[in-house]
Amino acid sequence: MTPVIGAGFLGIEHFTPPWDVFFLPLFNLLIASYQIIFSDFALAIIVFTIVIRTLLAPLFVRQINSQKEMQRMAPLIREVNRKHKGNRQKIAEETQALYREHGVNPAAGCLPVLLQLPLLFALYQALIRASNVVTLSPEIAAGERFTALKAALPGITPLGNNTFSAPISGACNLPQFSGGDFTQFLPLNCQLIDPLKLHDRIDTTVAWLGNLDLAKIDNVFSVPIPGIGFTLSALAVIAALLQFVQVRMTSPKPNRDDPTSSTTNTMTYLFPLLTIWWGGLFPSGLILYWVVYTAYLIAQQFRIMGWGNLFPLFGWHPGFAPRPETALVSAPARAEPPASASAGRGPAQPSTHRPAGSPGAGNRPGSRRGSKKRRGRKR
Repeated sequence: MTPVIGAGFLGIEHFTPPWDVFFLPLFNLLIASYQIIFSDFALAIIVFTIVIRTLLAPLFVRQINSQKEMQRMAPLIREVNRKHKGNRQKIAEETQALYREHGVNPAAGCLPVLLQLPLLFALYQALIRASNVVTLSPEIAAGERFTALKAALPGITPLGNNTFSAPISGACNLPQFSGGDFTQFLPLNCQLIDPLKLHDRIDTTVAWLGNLDLAKIDNVFSVPIPGIGFTLSALAVIAALLQFVQVRMTSPKPNRDDPTSSTTNTMTYLFPLLTIWWGGLFPSGLILYWVVYTAYLIAQQFRIMGWGNLFPLFGWHPGFAPRPETALVSAPARAEPPASASAGRGPAQPSTHRPAGSPGAGNRPGSRRGSKKRRGRKR
């Protein structure tokens, strides 16, 4: 495996296992998108996101199908909880038996969720490294270790306020790159394959987004909140709204009898709020990735399950959205008349059309004859 994924493969000069096994393909894909799509970093992130989302589509379909099966089984599980209330061991045994009987794996939908976290972290690292801008504390910037690094790696350019620009090319295996405060000074070309080697710095500023710098916190579509030092990003608000829609589509209907229902409902609102908070902490390129990723996710969910449980939304149910299922398990069937009694006749009339205790429809003529005889005896 080392000759394939390690240093020396297609020009890669720096390789740190095991992280680079996962990070380097994503980093090279992002740089390839940047070079192919007119050197536009925003379009590169959009293309990168769509490619990753498409590759993960089979896992996502499995996740959605698992969620649908879990929702269909929810009434059965609630019945088990009601029947064995207070007996946790019995509830667990009966619940597992239901899963086996219906062929449902509760953990089947966890893999795509777990994959999102390293993807986000890898993209965050790619955005930081692509910007080639490193900020150091005053003590580290004035220390002897950094002086030694600048002597060994020509091309480190000061930008002011203890901020420095790392070089595009240079030494790739200095001891300072193995860990510590200077890993971000690793030249970009050290981890790029030969066809993607850079000659100029990556332009992370996007003109069609109001000169937004995707390597920094959103300072274009944002409103600073005085007193707390936090910036409210419009990109983060859009990402939060999309995430709310995406989670709401797949969330089960609230149920007072289900102890996990309130937790699920809380997460539906908590995660979007966290997204807004992250918008004031992380580079805007990461938030753009989350906007495109979640929008693509919603489109995939709609193709599989329609609007799901999105509506009614705060009491609003638009006409274009069909009513969701009110019950995922069929109600007990009504008793049907024997086949011999109903053969050759139309559908049976509901019993509410006749007074309680009245004879059947076939006895009505006899009833009228009986009343005539009674009237005759009276005369």
